Amino acid sequence: MPLYVPKSINLTINEEQVKVIFKEQDTNGDGRLSKEELSKAFEKLGSRNPGWRVRRSLHHADADGDGFISVDELEQLVKYAVKQGYCVN
Repeated sequence: MPLYVPKSINLTINEEQVKVIFKEQDTNGDGRLSKEELSKAFEKLGSRNPGWRVRRSLHHADADGDGFISVDELEQLVKYAVKQGYCVN
């Protein structure tokens, strides 16, 4: 038996995997991510402060300013999340 057993392992994920995580959170199926859905996605990605991260991600990716991330804006959101170094816990 090893002397040290890590409690969690961080795995680096690629942009496609991040996109899947965001799409999974579109629980109402409207093709847009609300603040609540974004918060759940960032929680899943391991954010320690998902509310703050949602506000920052909307600032970076919500091009039309409607408070949602649409399909057209998803690529910018994914690039932002990957740039922040998110991984799966």
